[in-house]
Amino acid sequence: MATVSRALNGRENVASGVRARVIDAAKELRYVPHHAARSLSSRRTRTIGVVLPDLHGEFFSELMRGIDQVAREHDLYLLVSSYHGHPEEQGVALRAMRGRVDGLLVMSPFVESTPLADDFDDAHPVVLINTGLTGIGLGTLRVDNHGGARGMVQHLAARGFRRIAFVAGPEGNFDAAERLRGYREALAEFLPDADPIVLPGAFDESSGHRAGQAIIAMAERPDAVFCANDMTALGCLFAFHQAGLRVPDDIALAGFDDIPLARYVHPSLTTIAVDIAELGGLALRALIAGTPLDSAPIAPHLVVRESTQRDTPPAPHGERRDSS
Repeated sequence: MATVSRALNGRENVASGVRARVIDAAKELRYVPHHAARSLSSRRTRTIGVVLPDLHGEFFSELMRGIDQVAREHDLYLLVSSYHGHPEEQGVALRAMRGRVDGLLVMSPFVESTPLADDFDDAHPVVLINTGLTGIGLGTLRVDNHGGARGMVQHLAARGFRRIAFVAGPEGNFDAAERLRGYREALAEFLPDADPIVLPGAFDESSGHRAGQAIIAMAERPDAVFCANDMTALGCLFAFHQAGLRVPDDIALAGFDDIPLARYVHPSLTTIAVDIAELGGLALRALIAGTPLDSAPIAPHLVVRESTQRDTPPAPHGERRDSS
């Protein structure tokens, strides 16, 4: 048994002929390792738990793609759970992971404090993704949502737009709150005479479509709309098309995240680009390495496409254009 174990686990102290016979026998018997038994003996499951607020949409698809790529590089498995945006279900999902994973990646977007730390134990290293929770002694990897939103408003103001509306994200969501804060702050700085125009949204197409319809019905319509994420912007774009509005000639439109679909709609969408897959990959690499995370947030960047390009002066220095 010990020889077979060494051969199957790639140990060097096995003669090449013996290793070949063991591998051939394993193939003939269609043997696969019993991971539960392995975890009992090694106290390692080679499994990473991933707990997300949702699994629907391109953002989470890209995030999981990045996590999965790094997991495959390290011969790790993933156990994925969603809590559908409910804080109490988040705790249930985390407790269900105990003893089944070697570490945890958790996205907890709640603005208000949650008893998150109570659901962890010292046996499981944890990396939090895009959370506003502080002071709980866990590594955190986050995007500079505030700075990204500021950059978008600055871009729209520089292109000559003066009435800039913002379609917000869900209430109580850290990312959404930071993007709204960046919008308000930049509007006060770059267009001090402009009043904020904020419409409710939920980071999805349907809320974007409702916001677009509300904008169309306004007596004094904004000349640009900045949506808290790209999915919201796509719903808004559909509402504008239905009403016969031309983007960007009648009204400009921008989003946040740079999901893959953003470049393939017509007109292609100006957005704040977050390398979503890389965010997931970085989080898992940090978890595997066990190294302290840099407290500085990841800086997204502006990608200018057709949806904000009217006959206006050349883009200021430093803006990145994307012709795709």
